[in-house]
Amino acid sequence: MTNTATSDRPLRPAMWNGWRKRCPNCGKGALLNGYLKVSDQCTQCGQDLHHHRADDGPAYLTILIVGHLMAPLLHIVFVAFRPHPLVLAGVFCVGCLALSLYLLPRLKGVIVAIQWSRRMHGFGGLHDGA
Repeated sequence: MTNTATSDRPLRPAMWNGWRKRCPNCGKGALLNGYLKVSDQCTQCGQDLHHHRADDGPAYLTILIVGHLMAPLLHIVFVAFRPHPLVLAGVFCVGCLALSLYLLPRLKGVIVAIQWSRRMHGFGGLHDGA
């Protein structure tokens, strides 16, 4: 059974707005208040955002992406250049940390945007600004 209410919120623009850490509804207001805290409401359009249930999803996705990017790169660098183990560990620890810190808030924005687009966890209510 298909609900027609889910078709009026396009997924891709919402995900792009979430990646940019913007409100999934208008794309102008800030989605995050600080590094990872989701704002209760959009300052531009009034969209309620406190319904989100991102939980551990962004952390799992961050680990998945960073691990799948850095592990093969670590192997390639080790085999091709044979750097000193401490240099290799230092460079890849900094790289993993930087990539993780970059991806985590963006993936949280994407997950909140997906929930908004699919009207999950209270985003489909009559008084949620959409």
